[in-house]
Amino acid sequence: MYKNKRVKIGFVGIGLMGQPMVLRLLMADYDVYVWNRTQSKLAEVLSAGAIECSSVAEVAARSDIILFCLANADVVESVATDVDFLEALSTEKLIVDLSSISPEVTTRLADLVDSQSGATWIDAPVSGGVSGAEQGTLVIMAGGDPTAIDKVRPLLAAVSKRVTRMGPIGAGQTTKLCNQIIVGCNIAAISESIRLAEAAGVDATLLPESLAGGFADSLPFQIFGKRMACHQETPVSIKIETMLKDLVGAINASKSLGIQVSLTRAAADLLQARCDAGDNERCITSLVDTEN
Repeated sequence: MYKNKRVKIGFVGIGLMGQPMVLRLLMADYDVYVWNRTQSKLAEVLSAGAIECSSVAEVAARSDIILFCLANADVVESVATDVDFLEALSTEKLIVDLSSISPEVTTRLADLVDSQSGATWIDAPVSGGVSGAEQGTLVIMAGGDPTAIDKVRPLLAAVSKRVTRMGPIGAGQTTKLCNQIIVGCNIAAISESIRLAEAAGVDATLLPESLAGGFADSLPFQIFGKRMACHQETPVSIKIETMLKDLVGAINASKSLGIQVSLTRAAADLLQARCDAGDNERCITSLVDTEN
């Protein structure tokens, strides 16, 4: 198993989630080599001890395990299919994709990497948001070879409280889509409950406390309900466009399997309307301000 800093970690994608994860890996005494398209976002992790690379190929060359935490499938694919990146891989290296992308793209990229370099791909999307990344309490749903997943469990323990192997390549991403259906629809419902309370003259800030422990309670309700009741958008926890991307992924996956996801479509339509209005980078908590 990979347990200590003699194992070199590569990390591609230093965004809302990537930055706190890198910081936790550094706190766990790992050597971390980083690359990001926007170099300015590297400042905090570099000051904490991360080592900057000039390209994704350099990350691959200098690392034993390469972690991706990227915005969408297009970005993951652009990195994974980079010719120099592929040439820098070898059969001993592992790629752990923490991004949320479609199971189909995951399977295709895993096959490509294996055929071109022999490196092993693990799909390992996360749940828990920015606070979970900061506190090291993310939950990870993984797909891939069980031996490979066991090898990276000690490493992932620095950023998560649990890693569950869900099946072969793509199973982790399918599980993440299930997660996002529940979370996305829940957040939309929470925003409507807060607006109803406010419109009726009820103190919405008391809802999370008053409903705690009942059937309406949930972790999203305690986190997002409190923020929505205070109309708090900063710091951004989940961007509207990010949740929309995942719900569209769930809709597409469901369509390919011949099942209906009507609530998911309704939540996606709500988010799409907000993106069309230019709110794509606003926090998901801003849904409470949606007009009927």
